[in-house]
Amino acid sequence: MRKNRVDIITLGCSKNLVDSEQLMWQFRLNGYTVAHDPAKVSGEIVVVNTCAFIGDAQEESVNAILDLEDARRQGRIGRLFVMGCLSERFRDELQRELPFVDKFYGKFDWKELLRDLGKSYHSEHAADRILTTPSHYAYLKISEGCDRTCAYCSIPLITGRHRSRPEEDVLAEARQLAGAGVKEFQLVAQDLTYYGTDLHGGEASLPALVEKMSDIAGVEWIRLHYGYPAHFPFDLLRVMRERENVCRYLDIALQHVSDPVLQRMRRNTTRDETMRLIDRLRAEVPGIHLRTTLMVGYPGETARDFEELLQFVRDVRFERMGAFAYSHESGTYAFEHYRDDVSEEVKQERLDSLMRVQEKIAWELNEEKTGRVYRTVIDREEHDYFVGRTEFDSPEVDPEVLIAKDKKIGTGEFYDVRIKSAEAFELYGEILN
Repeated sequence: MRKNRVDIITLGCSKNLVDSEQLMWQFRLNGYTVAHDPAKVSGEIVVVNTCAFIGDAQEESVNAILDLEDARRQGRIGRLFVMGCLSERFRDELQRELPFVDKFYGKFDWKELLRDLGKSYHSEHAADRILTTPSHYAYLKISEGCDRTCAYCSIPLITGRHRSRPEEDVLAEARQLAGAGVKEFQLVAQDLTYYGTDLHGGEASLPALVEKMSDIAGVEWIRLHYGYPAHFPFDLLRVMRERENVCRYLDIALQHVSDPVLQRMRRNTTRDETMRLIDRLRAEVPGIHLRTTLMVGYPGETARDFEELLQFVRDVRFERMGAFAYSHESGTYAFEHYRDDVSEEVKQERLDSLMRVQEKIAWELNEEKTGRVYRTVIDREEHDYFVGRTEFDSPEVDPEVLIAKDKKIGTGEFYDVRIKSAEAFELYGEILN
């Protein structure tokens, strides 16, 4: 156990990661050494930032806490604290079931941890953070919470109503990060496309925010995550089309396409509206890459509903797609009103079938990139390759470009790369410049 060291462990989404990075900065201001590597935990203080989106994420969080308690009994770590979504949602239960944790904090009251340790929370540094990502890219959170009423989703139970950050605060943070060398910005929120509706009389202002951000010196790429299909702010497509540093990439979770399922999900959209949205996105931003997330095994999903979803994926041919099986979450509308009537076995079969279809599509679309040249940022150097991404690839979840080490190049730099060959989830390229 190392004195005066704090280990932060982050589980779940990039929005949690931003919170962890801010907490790390506050600990550093108070004189601590901070680390963010779950494989090398040895601090006198350990903080686990948890996820609670679905059952698997909750299980992962609890297992991480149990593993850390084992490490503490062995004398490898000191005090153990838990924060984030799991403890925001299940604090009372966790306090009963995991009494060895020194204290639980939720999604928004983690600042009290510093005060409980006899340290200061420096509000003048509220937006400052220690980046855990490579220094050339960062996640930039522009809002908290969600006003949607999707029947299956526990997020509003955890985060509350949608709250946009003031535009000037977001832009100030972007300028600060760009000044520190960040070139690529992943804009994240639970509902990105709803940004500004609580600030500007009900009108979404994401297009204006992105446009102003694209004017900041040093901003090379802006990538958009977690849009919502209903009431989409279409002026965003003009900005994406006109601004070279706004990536032609949109992460927009559609969940399903069958009208009966969409209605039970309370998604406020239909199959026809979904198809028109996709057509318009692709027509107004030629070459756009769409990432979506789909759900299988929702209550009442029939074999016919699932076949419709499969055909939808075959027809639309998403450039990027993830999927997960429905999780029956207490407190949600679906939990209270529907029976979880699709067996776990059927859910897994449907999930596997869906991903097999997508893997074939992903391979075919990647094959079409062979011979083409793409501007590529280099994320890291590995034993055999430099590893980069194009504007169509978000960190952690999308394909990477593997580049043979026959030239000396720098991480965090941009290069023109010709794609030589492709697999379903990887590209192989060569540097041209």
